[in-house]
Parts: sequence; structure tokens; C-alpha cells
Amino acid sequence: MDFGFTAEQEMLRASVRKLLDAECPPTLVRAMLADPTAHAGPLWRALAELGLVGILVPSAHGGQGGDFRDLVVVLEEAGRSLLPGPFFATTVLGGLAIALAGSAAQRDLLLPSLAAGDRPATLAIDVDTTDPSHTPYVAERAGASYRLAGEVAFVMDAHVAAILVVPARVDGGVALFAVAADHAGVSVTPQRTVDMTRRLCTVRLDATLTADAVLAGDGARIVRRVLRHAAAGLAVEAIGVAQRALDLSVAYAKERTQFGRPIGSFQAVKHKCVDMMVGVETARSLVYYAAWAVGEDAPDADTAVAMAKAYASDVATTVTSEAIQVHGGIGFTWEHDIHLYHRRALAIAAAFGGPVEHRDTVARSLVP
Repeated sequence: MDFGFTAEQEMLRASVRKLLDAECPPTLVRAMLADPTAHAGPLWRALAELGLVGILVPSAHGGQGGDFRDLVVVLEEAGRSLLPGPFFATTVLGGLAIALAGSAAQRDLLLPSLAAGDRPATLAIDVDTTDPSHTPYVAERAGASYRLAGEVAFVMDAHVAAILVVPARVDGGVALFAVAADHAGVSVTPQRTVDMTRRLCTVRLDATLTADAVLAGDGARIVRRVLRHAAAGLAVEAIGVAQRALDLSVAYAKERTQFGRPIGSFQAVKHKCVDMMVGVETARSLVYYAAWAVGEDAPDADTAVAMAKAYASDVATTVTSEAIQVHGGIGFTWEHDIHLYHRRALAIAAAFGGPVEHRDTVARSLVP
């Protein structure tokens, strides 16, 4: 078992960091807070040109043909930079669902434009859920067509998605539908949430679809796999967020002086920073193993992801909160960037299963 990263993946990490340092500085992240979409066109095009949007898309469909650990490298850097916009929704949610569930013809039709960055996608599922069979959408057969209706709140980045992958109850099971966001009967309303750099939306559907909109795979099974990837992916982002908050805190503790000496020389601040570092490194080990387990479809993948998501969420929220404390008075101001990391940590912790829910999963795995 080797859940480390290859030399090529470390080169990818360096390339992504260089890109995000140049194209996604804190000034851009702040601008996205007030932007109607939180979707920066130049940044998105840069991500697409580097092949990152299509990193999981097979090369036969215009993507990079990478595996989940390739995406893990990107997601950790995305967390570090608080990457705004629909990257997570497109790569981990909508794109992965299409790649797993679509027929050859459907993949040929949908994935090349997704990988090129022309058509962002998302999965129309409430980020609060971890149940692949739970969907308020219902599809009723109407001759050769389907009548799809329902409403879901808290869908990630649906307002900028060109493709909505919609799980709906039909014939006693769950099927996935690929729906164009501009299709008649589709309504998307952005919401105001704690992290405005990645929007959540209410998606209402009352639409008639042809049979070719139904993706070929087993809907519930595919959604379960996507949710596993999403929880693991957010745990990876949490590590990037926490590490960056720690780095900013250590740098500030070295330069901020009080009583004629850097505050980092005081034992209380030293201990706080060390505790933050221990939390991040412990969480990183859990998260990297979970990412390996997901990529390899290991038997313990569900348990590994639950452990990683629970612990990384707690670490990220704690570390970013402690980072505000290390920064003292300026940490509590809107003008300082550190609160943006705490907001992202809170949003990550709440999405696709909170710490308590994932600990319940771990506990159930221990029962014979």
C-alpha cells in the first residue's frame, strides 16, 4: 500500500500552486464575495487550459484521464487558495456522475465540452445529504418522455452550471437525468450562505425530458460513489484551508511584536501554533489514506472517508478559529483575510455529512 504522491503529482501540485498564486490572490477571492456569480471567467479559463477541469475525464473524451489522487493534489491547493466558482461541482459532482453513469454516446456528447470548461456541471442534490436514495425529485413516464418535477435546496453552484445531473425517483428506484440548465421548466435561485465564494442554490424543476436524457447507470449506486468522492474531496480541501491558516498564523506570530519581542516567542502562542500543526498533520494522514481508499475502491473506503471527513472538518474549523485568535484584534475585522478561511472551513464541515454524522458511520462499522 502506497498512498503517497508520485513525482508527477508533486509537479502537478507545484504547477497548480503557481497558477493559483498568480490567478487567485485574496483580492480576487474578496471580489467574488460581492460578485453575482462568484465565478471568475479568466480564472476558470486558466484552470481549463491547464487541463484541471477535465482531470478526471477520460482522455478519449477530451480530458486528462487522471485518477482521484491527481485531483486530490489540485483540491488541496484549491483549499489553500479558497478557489471560488464551480470547480468542485464540475469535477467531483456533475462531471464524475456523467463519467460513471453515462452511456458511450452520452459521454461523447457531454464530457468534451465539460473538460474544455465550456459547460460547467453539478449534481442537483442537497449538500446536507449523505443518502443516495433521498431525492425530492420525481420522474413520471409520459409516453416516450419523462415529466420531471421537484425542488432541492443547497445545490452547489447550480446558478453557473450548464448541465444539471438530477437524481429522481422513477419506477421504484433512482435514475439520473442530464438536464440543460436553460431547459424550459428549470429554475435556479442562488442563496446567501456562510461562504459566498462557493454558492448554494435552490433548483426547481417542472420539465418534460426525452428518454435520451436518462443516464445509463444505476442512479442510486452512482450517487453513492459520487457522495463518497465528494466527502473525501472536501476533507482534502479542509487540509488545504487549515494548512494555509496555520502558515499565516506562524508568519504573523513572527512579525507581530509586543513588549519588545515577537508574540511567537511567548509560550502561550507557541503552544497554540503547535497544537494547530499537530491537528493538521494528523488529519492529513487520515485524509490521504481516505483518498487512496476511494481511488482504489478499497473495502474500507466508506469508513476511511467518514473518519477523514469528520476529523478534517473539526481540525479545519478549530485551526481557522485559533488562527483568528493568533491574529488578535485584526483577526476579528472584515478587512483581514483570515475570516475567509474560517467561513470555508464551516461550509466544508456542513457539506455531505457533518462530523457527528460521519462518526456515527464509523461507530456502526465497529458493530459486528
